[in-house]
Amino acid sequence: MINNRKEDFEIRTYAKKELALCYFPESEPRTAVNHLMEWIKRNSQLTDRLKDSGYTKHQKWFSPRQVGDIVDTLGEP
Repeated sequence: MINNRKEDFEIRTYAKKELALCYFPESEPRTAVNHLMEWIKRNSQLTDRLKDSGYTKHQKWFSPRQVGDIVDTLGEP
């Protein structure tokens, strides 16, 4: 895994809503979460990486590892 992240985005635990709003800051929270989850669902490699890290669709938080996988795949918000 190549780390080309900018120094200003912190990889840490994020609530789904919090991370989604980083990607979709102009959206309502529920809409932002729906958009982010749709992006994730459409990327089977990312979906597999998240499942391998223990992600389930009912969890409310992304672990630092999961956030790293999302940012590595989708880019920084």
